[in-house]
Amino acid sequence: MSATEQVLIEKIRQLPPQRLAEVEDFVDFLRTREDDQRLTQAAARASEASFSAVWNNDEDAAYDRL
Repeated sequence: MSATEQVLIEKIRQLPPQRLAEVEDFVDFLRTREDDQRLTQAAARASEASFSAVWNNDEDAAYDRL
């Protein structure tokens, strides 16, 4: 376990019990946000090949310079 993890665990242990649910909700929020970002990035990578034929053409070359 890293030093940061140990510090966080100690801080959590010092919280009153009624705050633990709030901490858990926040951790769940952070995990959900991280999952959403990973899914968005994966979808962008997956669709990149499909769109490359559309994006890589002479008519749209001006947009490449933006």
